[in-house]
Amino acid sequence: MSYVKTEVRGSAGLITLDRPKALNALSLEMIRDLTTALLAWRDDPRVERVALRGMGKEGSFGAFCAGGDIRFFHQAVLAGDPRLEDFFTEEYTLNHLIHGYPKPYVVVMDGIVMGGGMGISAHGGDYSLRIATERTKMAMPETNIGLFPDVGGGWFLARCPGRIGEYLALTGNLITGADAMDAGLADGVLPSAELPTVWERLADDEGFAALRERMRRTPGTGTSALAAQRADIDRFFALPTVGAIVAALEADGSAWSAETAAVLRKRSPLMLHVTLEHVRRARHMKLADDLRMERDMVRHCFHLRPGSAGETFEGIRALAVDKDHAPRWNPARIEDVTPDMVRAFFASPWPAHAHPLRHLG
Repeated sequence: MSYVKTEVRGSAGLITLDRPKALNALSLEMIRDLTTALLAWRDDPRVERVALRGMGKEGSFGAFCAGGDIRFFHQAVLAGDPRLEDFFTEEYTLNHLIHGYPKPYVVVMDGIVMGGGMGISAHGGDYSLRIATERTKMAMPETNIGLFPDVGGGWFLARCPGRIGEYLALTGNLITGADAMDAGLADGVLPSAELPTVWERLADDEGFAALRERMRRTPGTGTSALAAQRADIDRFFALPTVGAIVAALEADGSAWSAETAAVLRKRSPLMLHVTLEHVRRARHMKLADDLRMERDMVRHCFHLRPGSAGETFEGIRALAVDKDHAPRWNPARIEDVTPDMVRAFFASPWPAHAHPLRHLG
C-alpha cells in the first residue's frame, strides 16, 4: 500500500500524503515515492507545477507531515537494519531535489509540520509557494529526541531573520502560521476552510496565477508571538555558547526567559551544543554542503556510541516507545558537555570521494 497518492490534473502534478494514523510521518517508501513523482514530472511537459498536501481526520487536510518515522529509527538500531542509512541519504537527496526544482512547487502546510515535514516544505526554490493556515503547528523539535534539526534545517533556520533560527533549533518550540511568516518559513496564510477550493484551482493556470497574486498582495493575517519576542530572542540567542544562553536566560528574571531556560534544560545537553554549532556553520554554507555535513552528523547520532547508548536512541525511547518522557541524557547537564564531544559530530566518517551525498550540487 502506497501512502503517497499522485495524479496529474489539468496542468498540475498533485501529491497527497495519506498516512493519517501516523500524521503522515515519512517512511523510506514514502521518500522514494515522492522522489519518483518529482523526477517524473520534472521533465513532463504536461506538468507545469507541483502541489503537495497532507490528509488526515481533522481540518480540511489534517496533518501535513509530522516528520520522519522515528519508531522505524528505534527498531532499525535494535535490528542493525541497513535501511536506516538509506533513509537519511535518500531523504536529504529529496530535500535537495525540491530546493532546485525547476517548476513551481506549492506546499499546503495545514496542521502539523515538523522535522521531515519541514524538509519537504521549506526548501522550495524561487518558484515555491508555502501556504500556512490558522491550524499550522510548525516545529523542528529534534533536540527533544537527542537529534538535531536535520533535513537541511541548519540551512533554512540559519536564514531566518535575526536569531530566530537558533531559538527554533535549540528549543524546538511550536510556532503558528503567522510566526512562520515572520520567520520566513511560509509565504502566506490562508483560512483552512478555503483549502479544498484552492487545491482544485491549482489544476489550472489562471487559478494558480490568482493564488500567487493573492499571496503577494495579502500574505496573511494573525499575531506573531515571534515578532513580539524578537528583541529578546535576538539578544539571548546571539550569545556564543549554549551555556552562555542558558545562564543569561536564568539570570534575566522575566517569565519568558525562565520558561525558555526551563525548556532548554529538558533537551539533550549534548545535542543542544551540537545544534548551535550546526546552525552557525550552516549560515555560511550552500544547501548541498549543509546536507553533506548533516549526513555526517546523523551517522554519528546513531553510531558514535554503540546502539542504545546514543542520545537519539534514548530520546526516541523516552518520547515514542516507552513514553516515560524521562530521557537519561549523557552528559546530564549543559555545563558538562566538552568541546571534544561536539567536534566529534563534525568529522566526516567518509572520504569525500565516497560520501553518500557526494553527487549533490
